[in-house]
Amino acid sequence: MGRITLEKITKSFGAVKVLHGIDLDIADGEFVVFVGPSGCGKSTLLRQIAGLDKPTSGTIDIDGARVTDVPASDRGLAMVFQSYALYPHMSVKQNLAFGLENARLPRPEIEARIAEAARMLEIGDYLQRRPGQLSGGQRQRVAIGRAIVRNPTAFLLDEPLSNLDAELRISMRAELSALHKRLKTTMIYVTHDQTEAMTLADRIVVLRKGKVEQIGTPLDLYNRPANRFVAGFIGAPSMNFLSGNIVSAEASGTTVTVLGEETLTVPRPAEGTTAGQPVTVGVRPQHIRLSADGERGIKVTIDLVEGLGSETVVHGKVATGEQLLAVLQGQHVLGAGSEIRLTFDARDLHLFGQDGSRIRNT
Repeated sequence: MGRITLEKITKSFGAVKVLHGIDLDIADGEFVVFVGPSGCGKSTLLRQIAGLDKPTSGTIDIDGARVTDVPASDRGLAMVFQSYALYPHMSVKQNLAFGLENARLPRPEIEARIAEAARMLEIGDYLQRRPGQLSGGQRQRVAIGRAIVRNPTAFLLDEPLSNLDAELRISMRAELSALHKRLKTTMIYVTHDQTEAMTLADRIVVLRKGKVEQIGTPLDLYNRPANRFVAGFIGAPSMNFLSGNIVSAEASGTTVTVLGEETLTVPRPAEGTTAGQPVTVGVRPQHIRLSADGERGIKVTIDLVEGLGSETVVHGKVATGEQLLAVLQGQHVLGAGSEIRLTFDARDLHLFGQDGSRIRNT
C-alpha cells in the first residue's frame, strides 16, 4: 500500500511562508509529479512528505496512519536526490547493501534484494565498481537501486535527472516509467521540466508560490488549463496570449474579437461573460498554420525562424505589436522581416478572464 494524504499543509521559515494550505490525496501505485518554476515550493513539499522537514501546520497520513510527527526513518519511504549521494569509497554492491545491513536484515535476504534490483536496473556488471568508475546515468541507476532494495511504501524523487545530459535524460525517463509499471509502487517526482511531467505522470500537481494551481492528468492540464499560469507553463513552446473582447456569448458559441480586427466564434459558451468584456485569448503554437491561398488570416511580420527539420518555429509580431509564435509542420523557407499570414481553428482557442482564470465551458 502507498496512499499518501496531505491536509492543509503549511510551512514557514521565520516570517516567510513557503507552503499555503496544501491538500492532496495520492492513490496507492500512482505516479504523481510536482511541477512548477524554481521557488514554487515543490521540493519543500516533498521534504514534508519524506519527514526531512516538519510542517508548520497540517497533517500527513500514509495508508491511513498519521505520520506528521513520525521521523523520516520510520515512514517506510525511499528518497532519490538530485545528487547521487553514493559513498565513493564503497563498491556499487556495498552502496546497495549499506542501508539493509544497518537494518540488520539477514545476509541471504540482502543478497536476494540486491540481485533483483541489479537485474531490474541492468547494473549487474557494475556491482564491484566504485561510483567514480561509473557514468552519470549508471550512478543514477545505482541511486535508484539503493531505494528499490528497501521495498519502500513509496518512492520520492527530487529532480533525479537534472544532472544528466539531454539524450540521457530521455532514456532515463523511459526507464523510470517502465520501472514504475513493473513495481506498481507509489512514486512522487519533483521537476521544473514540464516535458518530464507530461511524459511520466499519472497526475500532475502544478505549484506556484506555495499554492496548488491545478491537479489533473497531463492531457487535462494541456487541454483545459485552469488559468493562464497553467496554460503558459504546460506545453512547449508556451501558449500564445492575445488581447481580445467578447462580442456576444450565446449557448451555441462565443464570438470574440482578437488583435483588434479578427472576429472569431468559439463553438462553446463562455459562462458569466458580457458583450464588451476584455478577455485573453490563448492559442497553442502547434495549433497555428499558414493560411491557404484565398484564406483569411492574421498578418505576421517574422522576427526569427528556427528550422528544426521536422518542424519550423516562427517568431513574429502582429499589427498590434503583440508577439505570436507558431510551430509549422515540415520545412518552410521563410526569412526574417518578411510577412506571412497565419490562421488557426477557433475550436482550439482558450479564453481567460481579467483575473487570469479560465472562463468556464470554453
